[in-house]
Amino acid sequence: MAVCARLCGVGQSRRCRRRQRHGGQDQPVSDSDVDMDDEEDERIVGQKQAAGGCGGLDCQAAGPSGGPGDSLLDLPPELLVEIFSLLPGTALPTVALVCKQFKQILNTETIWRRRCAAEFGVNEDLRKMEVGGVSSRDFYVKLLHPYKSVLGLWQPDIGPYGGLLNVVVEGLFVVGWMYLPPHDPRVEDPMRRRPLFRITMSEDRKASVECMYGHKGPHKGDIQTVKKDEFSTKCNQTDHHRMPGGRQEEFRTWLEEEWGRTLEDIFHEHTQELILMKFIYTSQYDNCLTYRRIYLPPLLPTDLLRPGLFKGTYGSHGLEIVMLSFHGASARATKLTGDPNVPAGQLTLEVDLSRPVVLPDLERQRSIEELSRLVLGVHAEVQREGPAPAACPAGEGPLGVTGGNGAVGVASGGPPEGVPEGGAAGESSSEASGGAEASGASRGSSAPSPPESQPFILPLGVMARNEVYPRTCKKCFYGTGQIAGHGFTSPERTPGLFVLFDKDRFGFIWLELKSFSMYSRLTDRLGHAHSPDMECFEAMLRNMQSWTS
Repeated sequence: MAVCARLCGVGQSRRCRRRQRHGGQDQPVSDSDVDMDDEEDERIVGQKQAAGGCGGLDCQAAGPSGGPGDSLLDLPPELLVEIFSLLPGTALPTVALVCKQFKQILNTETIWRRRCAAEFGVNEDLRKMEVGGVSSRDFYVKLLHPYKSVLGLWQPDIGPYGGLLNVVVEGLFVVGWMYLPPHDPRVEDPMRRRPLFRITMSEDRKASVECMYGHKGPHKGDIQTVKKDEFSTKCNQTDHHRMPGGRQEEFRTWLEEEWGRTLEDIFHEHTQELILMKFIYTSQYDNCLTYRRIYLPPLLPTDLLRPGLFKGTYGSHGLEIVMLSFHGASARATKLTGDPNVPAGQLTLEVDLSRPVVLPDLERQRSIEELSRLVLGVHAEVQREGPAPAACPAGEGPLGVTGGNGAVGVASGGPPEGVPEGGAAGESSSEASGGAEASGASRGSSAPSPPESQPFILPLGVMARNEVYPRTCKKCFYGTGQIAGHGFTSPERTPGLFVLFDKDRFGFIWLELKSFSMYSRLTDRLGHAHSPDMECFEAMLRNMQSWTS
């Protein structure tokens, strides 16, 4: 601040002068201090102007002819507005302490409009808000900056079900949108959004939190920051969540929104039980939830495709959201929304990119026995050799694991080691199938690779919720999927085939369950969500698993 003060011709900063007045000690700023500061600023500036300069080299700039230039105080106010508009909003209160003129200029609404746009992407015409009595400065200082820490992606603590919350600046509000997958089994449909809360400026120019849950419009709510990367919401008027027809009407409405159908349309008894269980569990929170921050995975040059979020069907559990990330020679899909078998936060797929698989011709692809021999042969090798080195690039497995082109051809292997008893798995044998979102750019490899695309068809007997799937694929890899009993009991990883269709879609064939999951990329724009680095992202994944372990 001292340097800024000298540049503008004032001399020492106010803090330095206050310290001198108090005998070298920092003291709380009083009203008399502020008055003395203003008077001293005016006196010093007057002395400098009477003397025809600043009295020092630090506050001058050389003019075109090499002579002394003007001080910042002599610049036109409109130019100072342009300069201050480029500074971070958090620095402007400090600039205002330099001198009275700077303080007055920083009341210019143009400066704060530009900071709202640059830092928070506010594209609304804030002059309409200013006409209503709320200044752009108040909007920045009292709403955007205090709630900056809640912007981004969050996972709600709703037991095994999890969720995906995106908090964004939208118009003149900060809005928390809960992202919901499309209705089962339309995996390639866009995501649905439901507002859970919003923060707005009230008439008394204070930020107020409104709960948006229920069907009676906005009502009083509250947000508390529990600790770093964690916050909680609370509804202060939960009666707004109730419906005249009681719980039956609430259930019918929830079912229509969540599944896009009525209970009479769902004939499978097990599916009805799962739906009723989810309604009872999730409705008890009444929008009083704790959220933990999550990040999107960083993009690395060696990634097979662009990592990110995908949506897909999980049998009778419906569509769920997973996060695809890459870790050396491994690709992992982690659940952001889950179910009572494999809950949110847990690993659902792990793909060994050092073990590509070349599919046989279409006629042999129709045989589940042929596919089982192919994949279980690789699985047997993995069991004998143990985990592959993490540093292996894709297509270049340990010596003796891959063929001459880095891919596994037809291999022999034993039968499955056994399906979990009673169909107790994240995907039931009668209804398992899925979809989740696929990802972007493909990765190169120094070793020869299979053709750019090859015909693909599901084996007979493999069930798919969505019969519409691509009939060509780019690459296939050996992988495992996690299944478990109710309550995440007896979890195990079962072998399967990862199928890359294109930059936005992939699939997974669960051999033991004889089911197919189709995944499709979530294309919504998600801001304030990228991980600072890979170490931070992996720490987040470990924390997610610990929440539901």
